[in-house]
Amino acid sequence: MNSGLSSAARLADAGRVVIKIGSSLLIDKESGQLNTGWLESLAGEIQALHARGQQVLLVSSGAIALGRAYLEMGPQQRKLREHQAAAAAGQVLLAHAYRELLGAHGIKVAQVLLTLEDTEDRRRYLNARNTLETLLGLGVVPVINENDTVATEEIRYGDNDRLGARVAEMVSADCLVLLSDVAGLYDKDPNASSDARLIAEVRDITPDIEAMAGSARTAYGSGGMATKVAAARICMSAGCATVVADGHHDKPLARIADGAPCTWFLPSSTPLAARKQWIAGTLEPHGELHIDAGAERALQEGSSLLPVGVVEVSGSFARGDAVEVVLNGKAIARGLTQYNSTEATTLVGAHSADIEARLGYQRRKEIIHRDDLVLLEQNDNNE
Repeated sequence: MNSGLSSAARLADAGRVVIKIGSSLLIDKESGQLNTGWLESLAGEIQALHARGQQVLLVSSGAIALGRAYLEMGPQQRKLREHQAAAAAGQVLLAHAYRELLGAHGIKVAQVLLTLEDTEDRRRYLNARNTLETLLGLGVVPVINENDTVATEEIRYGDNDRLGARVAEMVSADCLVLLSDVAGLYDKDPNASSDARLIAEVRDITPDIEAMAGSARTAYGSGGMATKVAAARICMSAGCATVVADGHHDKPLARIADGAPCTWFLPSSTPLAARKQWIAGTLEPHGELHIDAGAERALQEGSSLLPVGVVEVSGSFARGDAVEVVLNGKAIARGLTQYNSTEATTLVGAHSADIEARLGYQRRKEIIHRDDLVLLEQNDNNE
């Protein structure tokens, strides 16, 4: 994302936007009920993003707080199982609210509950990613939250800032918007120092930046500025920009676009470039797909790798593993496979229309999608 752009341009240029909403914004402090008026204003903004062709995902806190009020839990009921019970009740209320408010603008929603394991385990990661991609392709807004009803203390994200970052990384989002009760990152605690200065842009998260973040918490949320900086770090490595802004106003996205105080964490590359760099330089290949010359030409032209172009499969690999694409004994590309080695062997030479007949079920028509494939530079002088 171009660091010289205005906030309005950065938001407008983001084809895929993840918006994280903190509990302190969603929940009225006095009643413990949903802040419906504020959410209605955000729903209108999401409709405006949709109208100009942008895809939106929501990462929403608030289920536990809503559930506690609904179940009339007292302040002493703070055990893990009681939090999980509150989350179970609150998720129903939260999902219903989003369905009603976004539905009024003609937007369909879907609830997606994730645990930390869903983004760490490769198979579950791919399943979650494919589900989100399918929903976005259908014009649906996924409403995502941590699955607090089953997550234990050991496997929880602990804050939805990090969950938002993992979701943004998972779907190769262009921008993560962290709406909270702070305007951004200050060089010192603004509550204690009247001369605290807001940091408008961050291009590198240094120890000094981390020190500025501190460890403040909000009344309802579990995270503070430190968790937002940690989330921004995840996004920057994935080529995704992050903006931290005060959401305690109607139409918070319009305020960001109009130049309200906020902090942008700007990556040095695009999401697709960062993803391909990760595939090419970080992942260890687990097998090989040997292809013919026709498939090689298609890859050079920017196409995905289809089963019809594969002539042989070697190695043992699972769905989602990195594999090398080989032509005449030379690795020419690397990518993430949509099929395991047994399935890929069954599909050798198959046309897309024959996939279901060969496997007994239908999945992706590509063995490696072009967004998950990197062409390797060939150096004939080193042969």
